[in-house]
Amino acid sequence: MDTKVLKYSVGIDISKDELEICFKSLQKGQETKVKGTRKFPNTKKGFLQVNNWIGKRYKDKTIPLVVVVEATGVYHEKVSYYLHKSGYCVVIILPNQSNSYLKSLGIKSKTDSIDSKGLAQMGIERKLRIWTPPNAELMELRSLTRHKNNLQKTKTELKNRLHAQQNSEHPSKMVVKQLKSQIRTMDNHLNSIDKSIKALLENQSLFNDKIKKISSSIKGIGVDTVVSIVAETNGFELFRSQGQLISYSGYDIVENQSGKRNGKTKISKKGNSHIRKSLYFPALNMVRYNVEPFTSLYNRVFERTKIKMKGYVAVQRKLLCMVYTLWKKDQTFDPEIFKEQQKSTLYEISIEKCLSSSFCVSL
Repeated sequence: MDTKVLKYSVGIDISKDELEICFKSLQKGQETKVKGTRKFPNTKKGFLQVNNWIGKRYKDKTIPLVVVVEATGVYHEKVSYYLHKSGYCVVIILPNQSNSYLKSLGIKSKTDSIDSKGLAQMGIERKLRIWTPPNAELMELRSLTRHKNNLQKTKTELKNRLHAQQNSEHPSKMVVKQLKSQIRTMDNHLNSIDKSIKALLENQSLFNDKIKKISSSIKGIGVDTVVSIVAETNGFELFRSQGQLISYSGYDIVENQSGKRNGKTKISKKGNSHIRKSLYFPALNMVRYNVEPFTSLYNRVFERTKIKMKGYVAVQRKLLCMVYTLWKKDQTFDPEIFKEQQKSTLYEISIEKCLSSSFCVSL
């Protein structure tokens, strides 16, 4: 038993096929020490090996140990569930958080080994929030909404091909027949998914009530959009601020300025593209139906830039923050109350300033 050890931390960098692991300890005097590094396959057999490998180094159970995992698409999910069921305190870090932390350490290179050591160091230094497994119904919703979007995209492509075939000089009857059959199949699949989503929401009354409150109180945003946002963010479980959510969704501002040179300032788009896609048409609806305060924001940004898309992106970002706030507070949208709240903060001003800069906003 090493009485000098104050804390253990395991950092796991994850790819599709491999787990890069670093085991660190915090000694008295705030000194950190690497106790071991190793690669394991990202499989069930690999998870068992990881458990045994950590167990050989984690002798004294009275010393706290935390396992820090970076959220990597869906590839981190299985190992996170396995380690949680094995009794470990698992922390899941958003990619933007880990990247910012590594930059603060002055680390410019990026390899799996460096990332795993950085995650382990983060677990040593920071007091991180312990992860609890997400709601199974929300995970199912995420799969359904993503599949629905893919089917809608496929249906649109089929309809475009059908239109081109029907308007050609010599249309093929067989091609037209098969395209129409494929479109009918897509419609049947979409109807089945809609029924599954509706049934899933009805079984989860808490989520269903919140989603209805938001979609019914904001004109221009539908149930599908709110469901998609909630599913992609796991009910905003990992987020503690609007800034984290904005960065996760790729709406954070990336400036490019040095000395007298003023480069393009743009949104990073290094985030969840499903959220940005789901907010595109609702942002158009906000302006079309003159929903405040979204229309005013759009008009102010458009007046400064003369570019419509910049105004729409500003609306998307504000709408995302609005859904987040209403979900957390379990409230309906009241334009007057929201307008008073915005007067007491500089948040809206900062958004307008950033989005009024000359930046590329293509989604």
